[in-house]
Amino acid sequence: MTGAPGSHPSQGPAVDAYVSLGSNLGDREAHLAAAIEALRARPGIRVTSPSKIYETAPLGPPPQGPYLNAVVRLRTQLSPHELLACLLEIEVAQGRQRSAGRWTARTLDLDLLFYGSLVLDEPGLCVPHPQLHERAFVLVPLCDVAPRLVHPLLGKTVEELAQNVRDPGAVVAFRVNSSARIPEKANQ
Repeated sequence: MTGAPGSHPSQGPAVDAYVSLGSNLGDREAHLAAAIEALRARPGIRVTSPSKIYETAPLGPPPQGPYLNAVVRLRTQLSPHELLACLLEIEVAQGRQRSAGRWTARTLDLDLLFYGSLVLDEPGLCVPHPQLHERAFVLVPLCDVAPRLVHPLLGKTVEELAQNVRDPGAVVAFRVNSSARIPEKANQ
């Protein structure tokens, strides 16, 4: 089951999952807002908390513009594989092209960070995300929604991990355009 529009997700127990969002091409704010709305529209997903939006320098090769980054907490009945398939579909719907290579500019990048306390390492899906503890652009917005969440492999809270990579000049709160604001209200 892919979690595609019109398909019926598996009906397992609800799990908290955390997804990072990033964009550095086109209308970055609109891409993030569209991703949140697409998640809200999917059966088996309830967006419970979006973070603030932050602007960060790109990791990939130049020339690239700065990213906007955020994190959302979801309550989902989708399996981790169904949720990943949903994230990939939303990326494509927002114009993401994976043929350009790794760490290149993109309209939308969605990464599954945590899926409950699950530890999974399979081709195409690793949870927790294997580099999240090294990335301030993930940890700072994750602190907005889950500072006390414990990394199941590292045994440290998100807040503790963020303290190790925090750079006030590298991850800066972004002043959001009110027309493209990520809605704060959790869906029902």
